[in-house]
Amino acid sequence: MENKVSVLMERYELGRLLGQGTFAKVFYARSISTGQSVAIKMIDKEKILRVGLIDQIKREISVMRLVKHPHIVRLYEVMATKTKIYFVMEYAKGGELFYKVAKGKLKEDVARRYFQQLINAVDFCHSRGVYHRDLKPENLLLDENENLKISDFGLSALAESKHQDGLLHTTCGTPAYVAPEVINRKGYDGAKADIWSCGVVLFVLLAGYLPFHDSNLMEMYRKIGKAEFRCPNSFPPEVRRLLFRILDPNPNTRISIAKIKDHPWFKRGLNARSIKPELENNDVASSSTNAGTSSFESTSTATGDTQDLVALSNLNAFDIISFSAGFDLSRLFEETSRKKEARFTSWQPAAVIISKLEEVAKRLKLKTTKRDRGLYKFEGTREGRKGILSIDAEIFEVTPEFHLVEMKKSSGDTLEYQKVLDEGLRPGLQDIVWVWQGEREPLESEEQEQENQHQQLENQVSEDQQQLMQPLTLQDKLA
Repeated sequence: MENKVSVLMERYELGRLLGQGTFAKVFYARSISTGQSVAIKMIDKEKILRVGLIDQIKREISVMRLVKHPHIVRLYEVMATKTKIYFVMEYAKGGELFYKVAKGKLKEDVARRYFQQLINAVDFCHSRGVYHRDLKPENLLLDENENLKISDFGLSALAESKHQDGLLHTTCGTPAYVAPEVINRKGYDGAKADIWSCGVVLFVLLAGYLPFHDSNLMEMYRKIGKAEFRCPNSFPPEVRRLLFRILDPNPNTRISIAKIKDHPWFKRGLNARSIKPELENNDVASSSTNAGTSSFESTSTATGDTQDLVALSNLNAFDIISFSAGFDLSRLFEETSRKKEARFTSWQPAAVIISKLEEVAKRLKLKTTKRDRGLYKFEGTREGRKGILSIDAEIFEVTPEFHLVEMKKSSGDTLEYQKVLDEGLRPGLQDIVWVWQGEREPLESEEQEQENQHQQLENQVSEDQQQLMQPLTLQDKLA
C-alpha cells in the first residue's frame, strides 16, 4: 500500500510521531522547499486555554527567540490556526540524552564533553536574562554528531520575572534536579538554581543514577536540602571536589559558572577555539508572534476556598510537575514495586467528584470519613491479611475547572488495595475521569498506530487548511 503523506500548510511533509504529552505532540517533518528535517510541536490551543497556559506558550516563544546558540534547540518558525499552534524546530536526530544514561553511566571524557556543552549553553542563556529552571537529561537532546542541545523552555523565566527583591518566586522544576532554595519557596536566584541542576546532571552522567532519591518525596526534599549524597568510588577526586562545590545547599557560596569554566577538570579537552554563539538578532519568521514576556508565575500562597461545596488544596507549578507521570524517576533505578498511589485528572466540579467518590465507596462497602481541604478516607469493614485496608483520597484544584485526585493506600495489604483499585475504583470512576496518570489507550498493532497517526494528521491538516488558506500570525490567533 502506498504511504500517505500529510502536508502542513503546503510547507512541511509530516512524518512519524516523535513524542507526545498532555497538551502537545511532536512530529518529524521535512521542509518541502529545502528538504531540511525539522521537528514540529503541535499544540492543542483549546486545551492550553482551558488550563490557563497561554502565557506560558507566549513566554516559551519569546525565550527561544532570545537564545540562539549551537547547543540550544533552534526555533525556526511559529504558525497558528484556529485550533492549533505549531512550533517548527531544529530536529535532534540523536534523541534524549536520558536514553544514553538509562543504559548505564558514561565514560568520563564523554560526560565531560556533554557537561562542557551544557555549561556553555546555560551561561549564554543567563547572559540573555533567561533561566531554564528544568535542566535534566530528558530535556537535553543530541544531534546526529552527538552534540548536546538544550530543549523545552516551557518553565523558563526571564529577568523581568524577578520580584522587587531581585529573586524568582515560582516553585517549579523536576523534584530530583531542583535546588534546595527553590523547594524552600522563599525566593531564589535563577542562575544559581540552574547551576545546581547542572551539577545533578553531571552526577547522573558519571554515575548512571540520581544523587538524591527516595520513594518518599519529603525525605528526598530533606536530602536535597542538606545536600546529602555520596559519590561512587569511581569518581576522580577532582570531580568529587567540583560536585561538592556545585551541589552546595547554600546558594551564596555555590560555585559560579565562571569558576566552573575555570576548573582544571572542566577545561580538559576543550578546543583552543571556543564556541561562539549565533549573535544575530533575526526574527524567527514572519508567521511567528511578537509574544509578550508576561510570565506564568505561580506563587506558593493558596488562593482560598473554591466555589464548590468543599475547600480544596491548591497546586502550584512545582506540585503539578512532581505529580506528572512524565517525571517518574523510577526508570533510573533497577528496583521496581507496585505503586501505592494512583492519580487522575477531571474536568468535573469538585462537588461532582466528591459525590462520585462517595457513591463508589458505598458500592464497594467502604466506610467514608470526611476531613478538611478535600481529603477523604475510605476504610474496609473487614480485616484483611495486613489489617483493615485504608485508602486516602485528596482532591487538588489546578484551576477552578480542572482538578487532580490522588488516591493512596495508607494501611492494609498492597495486593488487596490494587484489586480494589483495578476492579472497583477505576471502573466506578470512569464517568468523571479525564485521564489516569501514565495511562495510554491500547493499540491494536504498530501498523494500526501509524495508520491512525497519519489519518489524524490528514484530518487535522485538512481542517486547518479549510479554516485558513494561509498561515495567520500567532498574535492574531491568541487574541
